Amino acid sequence: MRTAYDVETVRSAERALMARLPDGTLMHRAAAGLAVACADLLGKVYGSRVTVLAGSGDNGGDALFAGARLARRGAGVTALLLAPDRAHPGGLAALRAAGGAVADAGSATAEETVSRADLVLDGIVGIGGRGGLRPRAARLIEAARGIVVAVDLPSGVDADTGEVHGDAVRATATVAFGAYKPGLLIDPAHEYAGALRLVDIGLGLPPEQAVLEALHHADVAALLPEPAGESDKYRRGVVGVVAGSARYPGAAVLAVAGALHGGAGAVRYVGPAADAVLARFPETLVSAGPPAKAGRVQSWVIGPGLGDDTAGLPDVLDADVPVLIDADGLRLADARAVRARTAPTVLTPHAGEAAALLGVARDEVEGRRLSSVRELAERFRATVLLKGSTTLVAAPDGPVRVNPTGTPWLATAGSGDVLSGLTGSLLAAGLRPLDAASAAAYLHGLAARSTANGAPVTSQDIAQAVPTAWRSIKTP
Repeated sequence: MRTAYDVETVRSAERALMARLPDGTLMHRAAAGLAVACADLLGKVYGSRVTVLAGSGDNGGDALFAGARLARRGAGVTALLLAPDRAHPGGLAALRAAGGAVADAGSATAEETVSRADLVLDGIVGIGGRGGLRPRAARLIEAARGIVVAVDLPSGVDADTGEVHGDAVRATATVAFGAYKPGLLIDPAHEYAGALRLVDIGLGLPPEQAVLEALHHADVAALLPEPAGESDKYRRGVVGVVAGSARYPGAAVLAVAGALHGGAGAVRYVGPAADAVLARFPETLVSAGPPAKAGRVQSWVIGPGLGDDTAGLPDVLDADVPVLIDADGLRLADARAVRARTAPTVLTPHAGEAAALLGVARDEVEGRRLSSVRELAERFRATVLLKGSTTLVAAPDGPVRVNPTGTPWLATAGSGDVLSGLTGSLLAAGLRPLDAASAAAYLHGLAARSTANGAPVTSQDIAQAVPTAWRSIKTP
């Protein structure tokens, strides 16, 4: 599992470690890892041109020491100082001793120096930076034509939230020290980070202090249910689906597809799209309704394609089983009834639906994804899966999970309906809401990525690829 820690936690660990180590040890560890990463990206260090953009903080010092290491290997290194009177003295001395050049970032030739570099090191501001780049720094980074490596975090992005306010560095790669910061894993900042590389500097941060988690194959494999010899369709979990309408029968078909391909032993469908569902999935157990009379289920999925039909909502919200609410259900459900539920609830909004639930503009949700998903989880006392370029899953307390799989090809009609059914199947199998939503998002993204392979896909393609994704996760 990949974990990320907030700035204060990282700084506290750094202070504790520095108190036990000789002065400068931590910075030299970071600079050594940074120099190795830069050398890997360059391929050939000797004769390459490297420009260091050094600010006044420790990030500037890390970049200067790394520049010194590259200079000793034959690179032509020039440091442009954005705050000459506050540049790290030890880093400056090391760079000069290694044969590197130093200049003021405000000089007439500074932009040309950046544009001619094979690699530019962004040591402008550190993890404590707030707001966008200042104009001079923005002009310099805009001039870069080669590889751009961010030191710990791209300058101009918020380390704790992933928000970007103003100009920021768009890195080819980011070399993080000691721990990932949340902003490296969450859009919009994630888009600026490029490829991520972590350098272990010995912080030893415990997983329980993480504020963000990203599951790996092994984590998801441990969560996915597997039938035993005594299993039958009811023991494997029965999902109830209330979805579809005369106008949107396909939403019901796709939600059922997600549930069936997600391992449910059986699916009970309630709604007006029974003929369409049975035509595609004859194994579905259909009911004329209401949901309370459809038969026993271990979870309910409600909302995809409902239109304005609220008939099934009271029964589902009163049910003493996990309930997933999506799409039209998010618009129609009474917020007080959702908050009053004692059984688990999962909400799966996209940014527009989240904005409506929070009473803010969509742009605000997209720019503040982490705080938005946390606020929704607290406000509705539910687990919230916020869909989008970075899918986040939050419970009312504990670390937020970020989904590392997926592809922009997932932005297709009906893919969210498949995800709802898939999550519902894992809820019915007994997974806790955070795990069910996280594992479903992981599978869903992996299925889309594998079946798209760089080309458009349909939601039916994604549903059909879920077993292949499941198999790939469970195969050592």
